[in-house]
Amino acid sequence: MSKRVTTQVSAGEIAQQYKYIEILRDYNQKRVSDTGKPVKYNIETFGCQMNENDSERLSGMLSEMGYSESAKRAESDLIIFNTCCVRENAEQKVYGHLGALKKLKENNPELIIAICGCMMQQPEVVEHIKKVYKHVDIVFGTHNLYKFPELLNTAVESRQTVIDVWDSTGSIAENMPITRKDNLKAWVTVMYGCNNFCSYCIVPYVRGRERSRSMEDIKNEVIRLAMEGCKEITLLGQNVNSYGKDLEGGYTFAGLLRELNTVDGIERIRFMTSHPKDLSDELIYAMRDCEKVCEHLHLPVQAGSTRILDEMNRRYTKEQYLELVEKIKTYIPGIALSTDIIVGFPGETEEDFSETLDIVAKARFDMAYTFLYSKRTGTPAAKNPDQVSEEVKKERFDRLLALQNSISREINDELLGKEAEVLVEGLSKSSKTTYTGRTRENKIVNFKGNPELTGKLVKIKIDTIQTWSLLGKLI
Repeated sequence: MSKRVTTQVSAGEIAQQYKYIEILRDYNQKRVSDTGKPVKYNIETFGCQMNENDSERLSGMLSEMGYSESAKRAESDLIIFNTCCVRENAEQKVYGHLGALKKLKENNPELIIAICGCMMQQPEVVEHIKKVYKHVDIVFGTHNLYKFPELLNTAVESRQTVIDVWDSTGSIAENMPITRKDNLKAWVTVMYGCNNFCSYCIVPYVRGRERSRSMEDIKNEVIRLAMEGCKEITLLGQNVNSYGKDLEGGYTFAGLLRELNTVDGIERIRFMTSHPKDLSDELIYAMRDCEKVCEHLHLPVQAGSTRILDEMNRRYTKEQYLELVEKIKTYIPGIALSTDIIVGFPGETEEDFSETLDIVAKARFDMAYTFLYSKRTGTPAAKNPDQVSEEVKKERFDRLLALQNSISREINDELLGKEAEVLVEGLSKSSKTTYTGRTRENKIVNFKGNPELTGKLVKIKIDTIQTWSLLGKLI
C-alpha cells in the first residue's frame, strides 16, 4: 500500500479567497462611511486548543475584511460559533446559545450568524440546525475553514442560508491571515486529523485522517512569531507523535522539535497531545536534548485497566504505559506529567476502576483532566449496552479526584523554598499588583511584580504552596 501524501490547497485557491476578503473590506468600508459606526464581529469558541487556533484564523480573515472584534454579541454585525462535539454538554450549550440569538436577529435583520467546527461534520446536526434554527446564515465544517471569505460573501450578497460542509480533505491551506489572542504565547498547528479511532472518540470522524504540515511551513511560522515577540509556542495535533508519517522524506516529530529548537527568539517549546503507543525513544531523547523544549508532557492514559484500554482501542497495556512513564522520568528528571482519564467507560467494573486508581498512584501525575464518559453517537462505545450509571460514575469520579488532588499537592509541596524559572504572562486576573506566569513544568506561579517584567523569564522563590498554583517572591 503506497503512502498517502498530504497536499496543499493551491495558491490560486488561496488567492481567490483574498479576492473575497478585498470585496468584503470594500463593502465594510462603505458601511462605516454610511453609518459612522465600525463593523464588529464576535466569536464564541467551544472545545480544544485546535478550535482556539481555528478561531484565531477566522479572526485574522475578519480583521483583513475590516471587522473589529467585540466581546458583546448584542453590538456585533457578525457572530460565529466555532463548535466542539467531543462531549454532549458542549453541543447542548451551542444549541442554547443559538436559540438566544433569534431575538438579536429579529432586532437586527442585517446580523450575520455563522456556525462552524466539529459539530457541523455530523449530518444530523446540520439537518437539525436547518429545521430549528432558521436564523443561522452560514454553516461550514472543519475541512474548508479557509473558504470562509467566499462563504461570507455569498451570504452577504444572497441573503440566503449558505451550507458548505465537506466530508473530508487531504489538503492543508497555508498563508491565510491569522490574529493571535496572545502576543507572548502562540498555538502552532503541526498536523490535522487522527487515525487512531479510539472507540469513545468522535474526532477522526469530524477532523478527518492525519495530515501533516510541511516542516518548512511550520518553521517559517515559528520564525515569524519570534520576530513578532512571541516567546513560547505550543505545537498542536490530535497525535503529534504521528507527525510526518504522511510526508515524503522521513520526517518525524522528534526531528521537528530539534529543528524548531534552533529558532532564535523562541524561549520555550511545548506540545500536545501525545499518544502513548507512538511515543518513541527518539522523541524522549529530543525532549532531553533540546534546551527550549519544556519539562512537561501531556500523556493521556484514559484508564488503568488493560481490559478497558483494549475496549477503548488504545493499543497499549497498563504495564506498557507505566514502563513508558518510568523511561520518561529516567531520561528527563523532574519532568511534570499530565494526563486525561475517562471515568465510567461502558463495562467498567469496580475492579477496572481500582486499576485506574492504581495507575494514578504509581505514575504520580502532576495534573489529571478527568471526565465522566459521554456517549457520542457514531462511535463504537456508544453502542455498548453495558453503560455505567451516572450515580456510579460520579461516585468513582469523586474518589479519583480526591486521590489526584492529594498527589498534586504532594508534588507541589516539594517545591517549597525552591527557585523556579517563570515566563511572566502579565497581571493576574484577580489583582492589580500580582503578576502571573508558568514554570517550565507548566505550573502557575503568582508573585508581586511590575509591568516591565511581562514577557521576561524571571527567577521566583516559591514560598507558598497551593494545590493548583504556587506563590513566590521575585529574586
